[in-house]
Amino acid sequence: MTDIQSSASIRRVGQIALSVHDIDRGVAFYRDVVGLKFMFQAPNVAFFDVAGVRLMLGMAESGEFKPEGTVLYFDAADLDADFAAMRDRGAEVEQAPHFIAALGDKELWMGFFRDPFGNLFALMSER
Repeated sequence: MTDIQSSASIRRVGQIALSVHDIDRGVAFYRDVVGLKFMFQAPNVAFFDVAGVRLMLGMAESGEFKPEGTVLYFDAADLDADFAAMRDRGAEVEQAPHFIAALGDKELWMGFFRDPFGNLFALMSER
């Protein structure tokens, strides 16, 4: 057996793709409600910069759009304030911020939302 970890040259996640069925609505939501840094839009795709990782919104390829099991977790500087701001801007709350797990000397807390297409995403914080 080979040591895969020692031979891998992967440095970081460069881009994440998220399927939507309306690019303009997706751009408005992730830019204006979530507050991500909008980069640019082309036919059927739009890109955001999330601390150096690109988030690509792309049109769902199948005619029938169904959100899958992908969940985006955004690290929040102030979980409670950021959660309240997104909620107040119209994000659909799935679960308010709550304790998830003890991580040694810190606790992991998360709050969950749904985007307009049913995709689940979360704000997270280690307290």
